[in-house]
Amino acid sequence: MTDATAREEILRVENVGKTFNGSVVALKGMTLSVGKGDFISLLGPSGCGKSTALRLIADLIHPTAGRINWTGGQGAGDLGVVFQEPTLMPWATVAQNVFLPFRLRGRKFADVEGEILDALEMVGLAKFARSYPRELSGGMKMRVSIARAMVTRPRLILMDEPFAALDEITRFKLNNDLLEMKARIGCTVIFVTHSVFESVFLSDRIVVMAARPGRVIRELRVDEAYPRDEEFRTSAKYAAYTREATAALHEAMGETA
Repeated sequence: MTDATAREEILRVENVGKTFNGSVVALKGMTLSVGKGDFISLLGPSGCGKSTALRLIADLIHPTAGRINWTGGQGAGDLGVVFQEPTLMPWATVAQNVFLPFRLRGRKFADVEGEILDALEMVGLAKFARSYPRELSGGMKMRVSIARAMVTRPRLILMDEPFAALDEITRFKLNNDLLEMKARIGCTVIFVTHSVFESVFLSDRIVVMAARPGRVIRELRVDEAYPRDEEFRTSAKYAAYTREATAALHEAMGETA
């Protein structure tokens, strides 16, 4: 597996901090280099600034200190975002929901219908293009949200605990599918999670964060090749990585006490 440090840098978070209401320090001194093709998990307890970091990178909020730079600048379509909830438009069909990023860029549905159907094929929902969100299960709704984030083939996808509300079997299946989709479009992913097991299975880098103030305390590498499968999930190597990540998480939780 290629060392992530040797990859072309696409984004740098440099000594970034965020304070709300002049006194609540949500994030302090975060520095992170994001390489092309990385799968980075932000792992930590509630209140450690994981979601704040994602919103800062997405430019939904602005840092109080530090800076976030895209290598070569950020262009339209460079970024896709998947939130904790699917946030689908209930009045629109599945295909129309996936069309949204194109519509916001002034494109016509007919011109990008092929890309929309291709994205739905990637998430296994091509047959549901004309269905409405009310007709879908929770896991299917999240698949639509992922297809919407991936449809423009962005350089970077931000995912904020997208599988947290799903049952374990569905979550495992979506973890597997996510890695397949990432490989297919060649994107970079930053993924927020509370789950040690999920972070180890998905990531090549795990950034462990602690709260009060939100900050990075450790970075772990999972130097295992992709694709990953059930054999990896049941391997001694996987168990060793989860023990290391669990110890780091316990350290983070101890620092928030």
